[in-house]
Amino acid sequence: MLDDLEKLKAGFLSRISSADSLPQLEQARVELLGKKSEIIGLLKGLGKLAPQDRPMAGKAINNLRVAVETALEQKISTISRREMVERLEKETFDITLPGRKAGEGGFHPIGLVMEELIDIFAGLGYMVEEGPEIETDERNFKMLNFPDDHPARDMQDTFWVQNGARLLRTHTSPVQVHAMEKYKPPFAVIAPGRVFRCDSDVTHSPVFHQLEGFHVDKGINFGHLKGSLELFIHRLYGVDTKVRFRPSFFPFTEPSAEMDISCVMCGGKGCRLCKGTGWMEILGAGMIDPNVLSAGGIDPEEWTGFAFGFGIERIAMLKYGIDDIRLLFENDPRFLGQFR
Repeated sequence: MLDDLEKLKAGFLSRISSADSLPQLEQARVELLGKKSEIIGLLKGLGKLAPQDRPMAGKAINNLRVAVETALEQKISTISRREMVERLEKETFDITLPGRKAGEGGFHPIGLVMEELIDIFAGLGYMVEEGPEIETDERNFKMLNFPDDHPARDMQDTFWVQNGARLLRTHTSPVQVHAMEKYKPPFAVIAPGRVFRCDSDVTHSPVFHQLEGFHVDKGINFGHLKGSLELFIHRLYGVDTKVRFRPSFFPFTEPSAEMDISCVMCGGKGCRLCKGTGWMEILGAGMIDPNVLSAGGIDPEEWTGFAFGFGIERIAMLKYGIDDIRLLFENDPRFLGQFR
């Protein structure tokens, strides 16, 4: 049997050596090492041998298989190098040809709007702060006056991690807590950044951007809040944009309000975008709840403050007339090319 294997080996290696192309080598590999090859047939036939002959025969067949695999690899490497050299010798490159002009890039609409918002508030004296996107329950909810049974804590609204010990922040409001721990009043801060909620449709995304703003000082009242936000809206959408405030409720502000602006599409006359009302909700705001100030180490008897927050995607959609929030995340070059 050993003599027969040596003859097979010589024949196999001769066939590999005579192959002159990669397709020929692939055909040889299938026939010599494939499921129906002689080597596989020999391995299957080991069971018919006497027990004392099987180890030696098995070793000899394995040696044959390894020799064939090694020869194939070496021949494939040789032919591959030869074909590359031949191709490089045939190819030419004309250095006198003009270059191909690369397309111009542009800013993303969210980035454009975020930069504009930062510029407006920086001009009003606000500092820009960032906070961690993975937050503790304490800073995301408890220190912002959220009760333990608040719906925002539900699994269907919040991405929890580490067995509920931490979460992806659901709003940029925790930066209020970080800022109160970091600075002594008076201070005015805006906090733009990404937030995460379990929500997805034409007007909502599980990942989106918010801008949180807050101002803490002595004697701050609701009039300061209204004046600051009116000035912000007039700089963003123009001085002809009307503003109104409606009573509302947020756990971390008291009193609280929602602010509407006259529809940027119809100028307040009523259209499909504003559902015929002439008004569009733009943000939520209010006076910082004394409990939140106390949690941040600030004496609410000495200091007061206001806070506001809004979605940057909504600002961008209104500013550029975008009707589907998913366009902002699909990275379609036809869409993004409009903002160069």
